[in-house]
Amino acid sequence: MKVDMSFLADGKSGEWSIETFTVPKEDLSQMISMFKTGRGVPEGTYKRLKRSGTVVMSNTPDEIRDFSHFTYKAKGSVLINGLGIGCVVKVLLDKPEITKITVIEKSEDVINLVAPYFNDDRLTIIHADAFEYKPNKGELFNFVWHDIWDYICADNLPEMATLHRKYGKKSEWQDSWAKSQCQRAKRSERSYF
Repeated sequence: MKVDMSFLADGKSGEWSIETFTVPKEDLSQMISMFKTGRGVPEGTYKRLKRSGTVVMSNTPDEIRDFSHFTYKAKGSVLINGLGIGCVVKVLLDKPEITKITVIEKSEDVINLVAPYFNDDRLTIIHADAFEYKPNKGELFNFVWHDIWDYICADNLPEMATLHRKYGKKSEWQDSWAKSQCQRAKRSERSYF
């Protein structure tokens, strides 16, 4: 699956930036990454979100694969913790069975960079921290996706557990970005990155 995010303009807001980048054919660094982590980027042109020079999210195939099970299942009212470059939002807005999307994003700069490119009445983006945000009384979500971490590592698991408890009675189904990889990292006590 490919998610075309070329409509996002490259730009900078505060410590955050969106950049277009190209991976050339047979890029040695990507081959090494694939060998070491099982994750690499094939030849192509992509978008990435960076904070102070660190890549936080991109529309590369591995990143898309990480959330594809969620976007395939999702329907009805959806809550997303973490906007990123909006890949999950883009895929969900293409599904007619999605009635409402609420995105909670901690960084106003990320909202400034990404939100202007999405114009759909089903979408609401709220500037708030995922751990502090309180849905309206009685508000329920069919599906919830948590995607607020920069790296795949076991250290993310306690925060994932906190968010899953928080939304356990507010959702029918929820998951977190790269949760199974983080659990594997915990079992092997090593980080992928």
